[in-house]
Formats: sequence, structure tokens, C-alpha cells
Amino acid sequence: MKKKEKENLFYATQKIEGINFKVFTSHKGIRKIILNRNSETIKKANTTKLHPDDPYMFNVFSQLEEYFNGDRKKFNVPLDIKGTEFQKKVWNELSKIPYGKTFSYKKIAEKVGNKKALRAVGKANSQNPVCIVIPCHRVINKNGKLGGYSAGLLVKERLLELEGNLSLELFE
Repeated sequence: MKKKEKENLFYATQKIEGINFKVFTSHKGIRKIILNRNSETIKKANTTKLHPDDPYMFNVFSQLEEYFNGDRKKFNVPLDIKGTEFQKKVWNELSKIPYGKTFSYKKIAEKVGNKKALRAVGKANSQNPVCIVIPCHRVINKNGKLGGYSAGLLVKERLLELEGNLSLELFE
């Protein structure tokens, strides 16, 4: 059996608004965004470090800066993410949550067609490879509590504050 060759990926790092971003890309698009864990890498891949404004970074850093400046509400970078069909369904629904709004895990479960799949939705949400671009931070508990966030609750809280939706009117 032939040994599978390692995939070639690119990465760049940049600090934006006090958050350390490490972004991995393929030739096709953004593969993974890591917040505040710059030592993390992707196993089973050969990685090449690029400058943040390299064409293979697909302008993601400038779009993130625009987002943090309040000038961008939606991202338009190509994605090349890997996941199960269920995860991709969840991530697709997350992508539809409007800027400045939050949805509950239950609402996402209903949208993917299984209102009892709360835990599975939570797990898929936590494994979102491109946080902020796919806005998993906009999913909170039904009771209004923030829930978890891979980069920590302070970052989630900050993102929600930036979007103006940390208020009593949490849900549509």
C-alpha cells in the first residue's frame, strides 16, 4: 500500500486587536483559523510560512481588520474546510447567522433537521475550523448564557460586543 503524501499548506500569523491569528490555507482557500495558539499546527501537512498579505492568504487578514474596525459584516474569502457532512451542514447554517444576531444551539439543530441534535450541533460548532469567518461565536445557550468558545469566553464576549449583540435582546 502506498503511503499517503502530506498535503502542502501555507500559513501566516498576525496580531489584530490583541488577538494572535494563525491562518492556514491551501491553494483553494482558507483551511483553518487559530486564535491565540500560535504554536498549533496541522498534522499530516507540509507547511510553508507566508507573509500575511501573500495572495495565498486570500486577503483574510485585511478582511479580519475590516471586521474589527466595524467596516465588514460578512467575509468573502474562499474556504477549503474539511469535515463530516453533518459538520458541514452545521457550519453552513452558522454562516447564515446575520451580523449582530445570536442563535441558540437548539435553533441550529432545528435548521439542520434534527431538533434533538443539540450536543452534536455543539460539538460541530466547537470544531468549526474557520472561526469568525464562519461565525460560531454567534451561537449561545437557550438561556442566554454564552456557552463555550475555543479561543475562550473573553474572546467570544468581545466578538459579540463588537457586533452589538450582548444585550437583553439576544434572540430573534
